[in-house]
Amino acid sequence: MNAGAIVIVGAGQAGGWAAATLRDRGYTGRVVLLGEEPHAPYERPPLSKAVLGGHAPPESTELFSAPRLAQLQIEFAPGVSATRLRPEERRVDTSDGGVLDYERLILCMGGTPLVPALPGVGNPGVHVLRTRDDAMRLRASLGPGKRVLIVGGGWIGLEVAATARQAGCAVTVVEQAPRLCARSVQPGVSAHLAALHAAHGVDIRLQAALRAVQALPDGRTAAVLSDGVRIDVDAVVLGVGLQANDALAREAGIACERGVLVDAYCRTSAPDVYAAGDVAVTAHAAAGGRIRLESWQNAQDQGTAAARSALGDATPYVPTGAVWSEQYDAMVQIIGFPAMAMCEVLRPQADGRALLSMALDAGGRLVAAVAVDAPRELRQLRKWIAEGAVLDPALLRRPDAPLANAQIR
Repeated sequence: MNAGAIVIVGAGQAGGWAAATLRDRGYTGRVVLLGEEPHAPYERPPLSKAVLGGHAPPESTELFSAPRLAQLQIEFAPGVSATRLRPEERRVDTSDGGVLDYERLILCMGGTPLVPALPGVGNPGVHVLRTRDDAMRLRASLGPGKRVLIVGGGWIGLEVAATARQAGCAVTVVEQAPRLCARSVQPGVSAHLAALHAAHGVDIRLQAALRAVQALPDGRTAAVLSDGVRIDVDAVVLGVGLQANDALAREAGIACERGVLVDAYCRTSAPDVYAAGDVAVTAHAAAGGRIRLESWQNAQDQGTAAARSALGDATPYVPTGAVWSEQYDAMVQIIGFPAMAMCEVLRPQADGRALLSMALDAGGRLVAAVAVDAPRELRQLRKWIAEGAVLDPALLRRPDAPLANAQIR
């Protein structure tokens, strides 16, 4: 298929990989990549770590530079977004007043950080962290003696907490749930993360929430919590979730449900329209239903899969649930989907800093695992999840028994 054009809406991780994959797979037709931000496609994980901490320039996150995209003959339009999708006409209206005709359309619009409707939340001292510009703005508020309040004890919140502490800030994390990362990991992992941050001096307040924000005369910000306590800080960071940018798709009549619905081939309900990355929602039995994955790995893999599907490659995309997070000097790696888990099994590690958590379903099958500073063990667990292996919980808990012996054959 080399006629017409393939238009990609969104130049993040998913969109960048979709564009590059089209060329890698031999597509020689026109490729247009629309990017709402002024930057070439870049990776977001370093924003909450090396970039935010001042250890790496924002340019170091670049995935594909503008010269590289030009070399691939990809028409990259920085600062240009889609304003309307017209699937029935195979057209996209753009923010610069243009109209693009397409043969295939790939939606990679990503998401927008959720901002709760609270008094004073528009105060300049309130931050989100999604873009390179967000990271640079927040970085200016960090430093020795500064105080930071982080709202949300999920991955982005904990990564920012670690970076802020390493920058010399006093850090408080408030989380509405009774434990950290409750939606994505088992209780043992939550407890390990809480201990890790407490050991680094982070004040963690569970079952607590932000209620209001007030600007102070000295330029700082007063944060009022659900228990009435007021904390004066230099920055409030909101890490309470991501909302899929599916408004254009919904307005165009494309099926959406908290994101753009796609099948196993990344196809939407509209002919020749595909979606990938943070905006895409897919049904996956291992996850217990429809899921929208917000991870570096999924954005890359699904962006690649959507491009291949657009070229007629009938290979279903099977997400792995792979996520990783760096906090202080700890590496947290996750594989699988915990939604089907009935119990968590913790395997003691020789190094008290390390952790191995395994989530089993009712039949004893391994459905998800978390390894903190235990990459070798994770390789075995990844293999078992792919195979649907049934494991013996008693052997898993015994550090004197080889991990490989825990499989019931």
